[in-house]
Amino acid sequence: MTDLKKLQCNINYRFQDESLLRHAMAHSSYTNEHRSEVPGSNERLEFLGDSVLGLITAEYLFSHYQHLPEGSLTKMRALLVCEESLFGFAQQIDLGQFLLLGHGEERAGSRTRPSIVSDAFEALLAAIYLDGGLESAKQFALPFLKQGAAEIEEHNHRYDYKTTLQEIAQQNPGELISYKLVGTTGPDHAKVFEVHCFLNSNLLGKGTGKSKKEAEQMAAKEALKMMGENP
Repeated sequence: MTDLKKLQCNINYRFQDESLLRHAMAHSSYTNEHRSEVPGSNERLEFLGDSVLGLITAEYLFSHYQHLPEGSLTKMRALLVCEESLFGFAQQIDLGQFLLLGHGEERAGSRTRPSIVSDAFEALLAAIYLDGGLESAKQFALPFLKQGAAEIEEHNHRYDYKTTLQEIAQQNPGELISYKLVGTTGPDHAKVFEVHCFLNSNLLGKGTGKSKKEAEQMAAKEALKMMGENP
């Protein structure tokens, strides 16, 4: 089984035109040394893949997270398509081992370099899109996006109490969450901040922390408990 065949097994997609897949795996360092083998590096495919991924991600979030406002959707999309996330997706299919690299990049260990591997993931998505259309691209990308979105949502609800509280408040138009720094204690190198959280003018929670942001999170956590939530 050739490497390209193995990669197609890993991604559960068989290319009609395998030259697209080879093109997607070709780093610029490789094309500089093997100009006759591939039409160019995967940089143009990466450009297209970035847009295809953005569309698939936005459509998925819009359809499945109808309770989230635009700002939260934008933040989640950014987290899903960032280099760290794409590198994690690529590792699940061992994408790095299939890269076509020049000798210098091979010696430098670029098969595990996040920037190169994440770019190749976008190029691969573009190749699938060109070979099989948007539906094929969705079938490839959505399992990664669903997993990533679930992990982000779990992390946000576990640690970002402010966002959770804000989402609940937005379900009732006219209700406003605000935070007020009421004092600090301790020496300059070890200050403790105290913050109060208000729903309109009603005090909902108090919190302390080593920073204003941490104190706000703790105040939001207490406010959620006061509202009957289980943060």
